[in-house]
Amino acid sequence: MPDPDLSPPQSSVPAAAARLGSRPPAGSPAPSGGAPGAVIPARAPATAPPAPFVLPTGGQPLVSAAASAPPAEPEGATAPAPLAASAGSALGRILGGPSGLGTAALSLARRAGGPGSLAPGSLAPGSLAPGSLAPGSLAPGAAGAAGAAGAEAAGRPIPGLYFHSVPDPDPARVAEVSRRVKNWAVDEVQLFPEEWEGQFDGFSVGRYMVACHPDAPTVDHLMLATRLMIAENAVDDCYCEDHGGSPVGLGGRLLLAHTALDPLHTTAEYAPAWTESLASDAPRRAYRSAMDYFVRSSTPSQADRYRHDMARLHLGYLAEAAWAETDHTPQVWEYLAMRQFNNFRPCPTITDSVGGYELPADLHARPDMQRVIALAGNATTLVNDLYSYTKELAAPGRHLNLPVVLAEREKLSERDAYLKAVEVHNDLMHAFEAAAAELAAACPVPTVLRFLKGVAAWVDGNHYWHQTNTYRYSLPDFW
Repeated sequence: MPDPDLSPPQSSVPAAAARLGSRPPAGSPAPSGGAPGAVIPARAPATAPPAPFVLPTGGQPLVSAAASAPPAEPEGATAPAPLAASAGSALGRILGGPSGLGTAALSLARRAGGPGSLAPGSLAPGSLAPGSLAPGSLAPGAAGAAGAAGAEAAGRPIPGLYFHSVPDPDPARVAEVSRRVKNWAVDEVQLFPEEWEGQFDGFSVGRYMVACHPDAPTVDHLMLATRLMIAENAVDDCYCEDHGGSPVGLGGRLLLAHTALDPLHTTAEYAPAWTESLASDAPRRAYRSAMDYFVRSSTPSQADRYRHDMARLHLGYLAEAAWAETDHTPQVWEYLAMRQFNNFRPCPTITDSVGGYELPADLHARPDMQRVIALAGNATTLVNDLYSYTKELAAPGRHLNLPVVLAEREKLSERDAYLKAVEVHNDLMHAFEAAAAELAAACPVPTVLRFLKGVAAWVDGNHYWHQTNTYRYSLPDFW
């Protein structure tokens, strides 16, 4: 896989701010080209796994063996920290893989530097041989306890929240990703004015993405996810939220921004006006550039998958905006339906692109895989609801989140509504783990197993970032 181009040297933020609204410089990248839902019972007891699916060959690798080698790191850098998981949980079994002779290379949970450790990129395509994980070896098990081992990390975890702790991400990678993404934001897409620089830095996106993608072969692979994450947040902030966003006219703005991801095919007469529009505001510049890097470093199937997930996200934005315009508080089930679309789903579903391999489209489209992905997105988004609760209460206007909806619709106190929201999150997490373990047992194809590990790692890294980002989040005084 060709590595994405590196960002040019960084200029000063004031100089970049002065260029806001300008056309991109010459030579900038050209534009890039289910089953019914199921009710989740409390603690999601396991069901019989679906019929096995046999795939004759694994997914198409996106990197050669040479490209999968560990990247050159600065002197003194440490390897990315390994994943941590509860040994008794279904998710722990997925992350840890089987045990016994000849299985050490299958685990993402081996301690770095020890026997069977996983160096960046060492899990090359094809290294998980078909049949090496026997059906049943990853069957659902008792859910593990909350990740108390992460208590040493910055920030206080929400009491009673079910999560898996992870070690702090590799600081050398975090620093390099942070440097590169700021170069990109300032120089390539002129994303923010000078007065927003502190907020950009406080977002800590480098730490976020390194924690969520521990198997990324190189920093260039991490940058694919990092640019897209920043672009998504720019659209949310500038179109929907507190940096000029409004529900009024949101549909038109989102549709035009979406054409930066899913290019317009029109007549020669009108194409130039559309092309010019892609540079008309910071969110569209960010979408266009981030997607162009992604398209050049992924397969057409992976790019189309991402576009589909972003259309889902935009639909969720529009539902929330419609409720804001009509001052409607949705029923709890309606809110959760909206959150299945307005959620983090586009992020974990590119875990294979960031890992340098491909989950084939037919395996991604399986109803049981779609359920796993949906549950992961729903659970991680409620983590955001819970950690950002006090931040949203302090912001202007009324922000919908699960505790707010529970308080109004179920006539609960703020404290009781928040604690019930924790329970809802925990039920979704248990359902995610059970569904992932069942799928791993029913379809032990190497790319499926690696993808499930990647999604689980994203879920854990997402919690880690929310817990430790004390610049953005603080907990309510409910305990």
